[in-house]
Amino acid sequence: MNVRPISGASVDARGRGGRPGRRGTRAMLALVSGALVLAVTGCGGGDSDSGTGKSGSKEAGAARSEQSQAVVTITPEDGAKSVDTSGALKVAAGKGTLTQVVVKDDKGEEISGEITGGGAAWAPSTHLAASTKYTVHAVAKDSAGREAAEDSSFTTLTPQNTFVGNFTPEDGSTVGVGMPFSVNFTRGITHPDAVEKAIEIKTEPAVDVQGHWFGNDRLDFRPERYWKAGTKVTVKLDLDGVEGRPGVYGKQSKTVSFTIGRNQVSVVDAEKHTMKVMHDGKVVKTIPVTTGKPGYDTWNGRMVISERLSVTRMNGETVGYGGEYDIKDVPHAMRLTTSGTFIHGNYWGDGTFGNVNSSHGCIGVRDVRGGYDSGVPAAWFFNHSMIGDVVEVKNSHDKTVAPDNGLNGWNMSWSEWKA
Repeated sequence: MNVRPISGASVDARGRGGRPGRRGTRAMLALVSGALVLAVTGCGGGDSDSGTGKSGSKEAGAARSEQSQAVVTITPEDGAKSVDTSGALKVAAGKGTLTQVVVKDDKGEEISGEITGGGAAWAPSTHLAASTKYTVHAVAKDSAGREAAEDSSFTTLTPQNTFVGNFTPEDGSTVGVGMPFSVNFTRGITHPDAVEKAIEIKTEPAVDVQGHWFGNDRLDFRPERYWKAGTKVTVKLDLDGVEGRPGVYGKQSKTVSFTIGRNQVSVVDAEKHTMKVMHDGKVVKTIPVTTGKPGYDTWNGRMVISERLSVTRMNGETVGYGGEYDIKDVPHAMRLTTSGTFIHGNYWGDGTFGNVNSSHGCIGVRDVRGGYDSGVPAAWFFNHSMIGDVVEVKNSHDKTVAPDNGLNGWNMSWSEWKA
């Protein structure tokens, strides 16, 4: 009887049933592999209808629609050289608003600035330093809140002509209550607002300090009234990169600190020939003096000690008095005006102190030749005085000293000073 092979099994040459043969195994693997290929192709996201990739195009379009519409513009352009230190740096946003602008110099210090126009623009609040590389990072958002960022860098100009400010008092000094902060510039300034803005003064305790220009090369700062004893003053001279006049830039960046000492104001009465030395308004010593004789009267007004010399030469030739005097060893001399007014020791005046005005405009105090005696009035006053102390002269027959003749701006009213 003939027997049919069981379905799915193979029969060998002898007609016996057994395991699938090699040819059958290869056929089955081929079918499985084809199924796997189809499955992998389906996971790739292809369009099963047309194979054109429409689904991928939709995703790419969605990604593009999520990009911010805001456009950040930075001026000057990236990599720019010799950029001006004022007015050149600007950041703007189109189709959006600025949310962040960070500008740093090559030392990593951030430059202050302000976003204005409801987020449309940013500009620095100060000038930039010369010969310096700056980096800019700006971020803006569009109406949907999506951000766009821009980065840039540039280098400022290297000036051919520069200026600095020579200042008084010195850093770290202790000075009297009348001491202004005075700056004399090495070039005449024609852009005073830019220069004055670059000088920042902070005090502890806080007090309003204002600047006043004397001509175009000197700028003094003071409060309305004499400083309060113990006040600490810090001045930041940020002149590097400031255009003080066309094509002339500052090259100075310095911080100066000084302290106000005890309150000493001395009042000279030219009629009574006396000087009352006062601390906090109380008289601590009354000293006989001699002031300017008729025709050489001493200035009236408030004068600030600007220089102290244990001994100096005084020659009438230097102040327009010809050969009327030439004293080579004037002791204990302290300058009150640029024009040559001093309060100083006098060893040749004999009995004039407290009795007669006999000088050529200075205030004389009894002393000894060589200034060796610390017990004489001139030595006592010299040793108890400091730069910045005030000497007020009244009842002289001359006019009030000019505010710029020495550090004597206290002879201006506060309204005049601020003007």
